[in-house]
Amino acid sequence: MISSPRAATLVALCSVLAASTDGLSVNNNNVDRRTAIHQAGIAAFGATASGLLVPNSQLVAQAATDTINPIATLADGSKFPLASFGLQIYDDNTAYKLTLTALEVGYRNFFASVLAGNQRGFAKAIRDSGIPREDLYICGSVVSNRVSGFENAKQATTKGWKRNMEAFGVGDIDYLDQIMLDYPGPDCDSIRGQWIAFEEMHAAKLTRSISVSNFSPQQLDCVLETATVKPVVNQLPISVAYHPGDSIAENNKRGILVQAWAPLGGSLGGRFDKNVKNACAKIGKKYNKSFAQVALRWIFQSGGSFTTQSKNKDHFSEDLNIFDFELTEEEMKTLSSLA
Repeated sequence: MISSPRAATLVALCSVLAASTDGLSVNNNNVDRRTAIHQAGIAAFGATASGLLVPNSQLVAQAATDTINPIATLADGSKFPLASFGLQIYDDNTAYKLTLTALEVGYRNFFASVLAGNQRGFAKAIRDSGIPREDLYICGSVVSNRVSGFENAKQATTKGWKRNMEAFGVGDIDYLDQIMLDYPGPDCDSIRGQWIAFEEMHAAKLTRSISVSNFSPQQLDCVLETATVKPVVNQLPISVAYHPGDSIAENNKRGILVQAWAPLGGSLGGRFDKNVKNACAKIGKKYNKSFAQVALRWIFQSGGSFTTQSKNKDHFSEDLNIFDFELTEEEMKTLSSLA
């Protein structure tokens, strides 16, 4: 049993990077991922690998002509806007206001995490916005990694997705475009219990896609070996400053798109250090782009997508304005070497 939030944090971090699925769980649901990774601190950076991530050329080509918010076609055929607003650290009232701001700027993909406790505020903003539901991509999340065993994990996950539907229902949202397992269970048997609960939700047509977050390749394989409905997205902490070298490639070869959380480093022991910022800013001058836009573009050209958060309307717009320029191969290598 894990007895402290810090211990839980370190296990959560290991669940992303570990080479096996044994013994990985988080036993403190009160720690959001921003706080959790921050508590893990500089330890996160010791396990990184440099080198250019393998780009998904089809993804880049598909989006080349769309400079607002390109849409990827996921493995299950669903359409996924590559830039997402992730509601992580806001209360319901703030989430309400910022969701309306994000909609005004042009975001149509939203990740409303159960860990943040603001799904109701988000849902009310969607209802009041007047934007047609079919124009939006809405993803919820379930945390059910505290229990072990197939049946226990299935029951906890079922309870979790039902709570999502109850919360979103206050905004008249009666189906999700995606539901995500926020962390894997402690072993394959537990992970498969989590997953079959999602497959039942999918069969009930309450969600169109099912996905994961913070899963290692080995944990993905636990799902893929028995799944009748496969995961299409894996949300991972990926940035210019932090990226296990083959993360995106390993997911892509399994037909899974990586969505970067903490794409600007905010949840990984603080913001980008001076060297990373300066390197991104230097490249950005060539394109009249900020360091943040260069860092997000690097993720996109590496074959990934991203979810960002802000309280600043200008930053919302800035994060969307990355699809009208292209980094050179040499610039990509330079940025990849910063980790």
